[in-house]
Amino acid sequence: MRIVIAGGHGQIALRLERLLAARGDEVAGIIRKAEQADDLRQAGAEPVVLDLESASVDAVAERLRGADAAVFAAGAGPGSGAARKDTVDKAAAVLFADAAVRAGVRRFLIVSSMGADPEHQGDEVFDVYLRAKGEADAYVRGLEDLDWTILRPGRLTDDAGTGLVRLEAHTGRGPIPRDDVAAVLAELVDTPATAGLTLELISGPAPVSVAVKSVAGN
Repeated sequence: MRIVIAGGHGQIALRLERLLAARGDEVAGIIRKAEQADDLRQAGAEPVVLDLESASVDAVAERLRGADAAVFAAGAGPGSGAARKDTVDKAAAVLFADAAVRAGVRRFLIVSSMGADPEHQGDEVFDVYLRAKGEADAYVRGLEDLDWTILRPGRLTDDAGTGLVRLEAHTGRGPIPRDDVAAVLAELVDTPATAGLTLELISGPAPVSVAVKSVAGN
């Protein structure tokens, strides 16, 4: 498969790129800064320098053409203000989804956040973030030309992955290593039967492949 990942230099994306490349997939990661390219090459991914905050739908679609799947794993990051939550966590996700439709890439995964809700109230930066993520999710759900899956991890940690997770429509809050988020994404890319699902993810009792097969109805 050829898989294009938005936010290609993110902590989850780099882990996902390594997993996909190791199993023989062709991976491209969209990055904003050319100096990040070597990190992607070391992960086994092709770096694509493109700023999703300023690029056109056509420019992004051109990078997606010929892909089997697209993964939106970009984020403004914890140090950013409210404005970039809207331009990255919402607007860039919408742009990437529209570009996938234009390029004919049906399989679409989006890394969201537990608690994401377009109706979330409050004016703190984290409130804006949850609202932006919720609005992006709602937009993607409305695109009939995408076989989308929305993944909402719990509290992200840098602990070593265990390969054991809880993946359900509603899990309740809890931690999850980034390693395991990447492993679940790699499995979801390969499991189109999860299209149309919004899934929460925390550490739990089930091996990743078993958890994904379970929500896919297998």
